[in-house]
Amino acid sequence: MQLKTEQLKPALQKSLAPVYFISGDEPLQIGEAADTIRTAARQAGFTSREIFSVDTGFAWNQLGMAADSMSIFADKQIIELRLSSSTPGIEGAKALTAYCGRPPETSLLLVTAGKLSKESLKSKWFQALDKAGVTIQVRALEGQDLLRWLQQRLSSRGLQTGQAGLRLLASRVEGNLLAAAQEIEKLYVLYGDGALDTQQIETAVADSSRYDVFKLMDSILAGKPNRILKILSGLHAEGVAPPVILWAIMREARTLVKIKWAVVQGQGLETAFKNHQIWDKRKPLVSEALQRLSDSDLDKVLVLSAKADRQSKGQQAGDVWETLRVLCLVFASVPVMAPIG
Repeated sequence: MQLKTEQLKPALQKSLAPVYFISGDEPLQIGEAADTIRTAARQAGFTSREIFSVDTGFAWNQLGMAADSMSIFADKQIIELRLSSSTPGIEGAKALTAYCGRPPETSLLLVTAGKLSKESLKSKWFQALDKAGVTIQVRALEGQDLLRWLQQRLSSRGLQTGQAGLRLLASRVEGNLLAAAQEIEKLYVLYGDGALDTQQIETAVADSSRYDVFKLMDSILAGKPNRILKILSGLHAEGVAPPVILWAIMREARTLVKIKWAVVQGQGLETAFKNHQIWDKRKPLVSEALQRLSDSDLDKVLVLSAKADRQSKGQQAGDVWETLRVLCLVFASVPVMAPIG
C-alpha cells in the first residue's frame, strides 16, 4: 500500500504493517518517517533491532537468517535494511521478494533507499514490498508544499510568521529541509516562542540553500542567469568538483543535439522525448531550450565544455570556474564577452 508521508502517522495508529519501504532524496523526511515507524513498533512490542547497511558485497542471506533467528527465540524485532543505492540488485530483489511472500510475525522489516526510477516502481521486488506492507516515496518539497512544511515546523516550536517571513525562510534554506529544521531551532533559541518578523529571520538565518547540478541544469534550460550564477557560487563554495558539473552540462547538451537531429529526421517531438527519457515534468524546460538554442549555440556549448575539461585537468591555462560561468550563460542564451576557444 502506497502512502504519503503525512498519511503515515494516522495509518500507524490503526495498525502496524509487517513491511515498510521508504525511498526518496530528502534525508530529513526519510529519517523522521523511519523514526515514527520505530516508535510505533516499539510500542507494539518490537523491542530488539538489527541494522544492515546494504552495499557492494552484502550477503542477502543475512536477511532470512535474522528473521529466522528471532522466530526461534520468539522475540519481536525490527530488521532495518539501509540500501546504499535506489535498488537492491538481482540478489537483493530475490531476497526481498521471498521475504515478502511470507513475512514472519516476529519481525518488522524497515527498508530505506534513495529515489526510485519509474522502472523500479514497476519491478517485482517493489511490487512485493508494496503488497506485503507500506511503501512511501519521499519527494523534495517545493512551492506551496515547502511553505506549508515550514509553517507546520515553526508552529511545532510555538513560532509564527507571515507569508513574507515564510518566503524569506524558504529562499534561505531552499531544497534542504535539514538546514530548515536547524534554522528553526536556532530561531526558537534566539527569540523563544511567539511571532517572528522578516528582520529577525533575515538576521538569524544563514543562506543554507542546497544547490546541485540538477537544479543548475533546470536553471540553464529555463534561461535564468541570476539563478545560474547563484547556484554556481554555491557549488563552488561547497567544493563540488568541476567534472561533476561538466558531466551534467555535456549530457544535457548532447541530449538536445540528439533530439534536434531526431526531429529533423521526421520523428515526432513526443517520441523523441520518450526515446531520450525526458519525463513530463521536464518537457516544458527542454522544449523551451530546443526553441531557443540553434545548432551553432549547442556547438559552442560543447567547445566550451571541452575547454573547461582541459582546464580541470591542468592541460590548459585559465580558471575552470570562470569558464564554467561563461559556459552556463552561453547555454542559457545570455550574451557574454568571452573567448570560446
